[in-house]
Amino acid sequence: MAEDVTREAGEVIDALQRIAEIEDLVERAVASSEVLADYKERAGTLRDYQKQAIDAMRAEKVPYRQIAARLKLSLGAVQNIERGHGSAWGTKPRKKPADE
Repeated sequence: MAEDVTREAGEVIDALQRIAEIEDLVERAVASSEVLADYKERAGTLRDYQKQAIDAMRAEKVPYRQIAARLKLSLGAVQNIERGHGSAWGTKPRKKPADE
């Protein structure tokens, strides 16, 4: 099963590489726009998949480092996702300034 997942992810990565190889600048930009629009719609669901896996493994008391290795994420990304911050720094909620 893990082999199938790796193959599926590899096919997506290969498709993205083929976009990078499009010589016509306009065609490459159009293809990029289509991919980015689709990703924008799916990004939340993709993050949910990561959080569900992390939550399930934490419920089984799997250490963070093992989760990170299994999911091919950094330790910090696993901890951030578990907290609901996503995996990127930009997805963390901003703190409100203290009232003076």
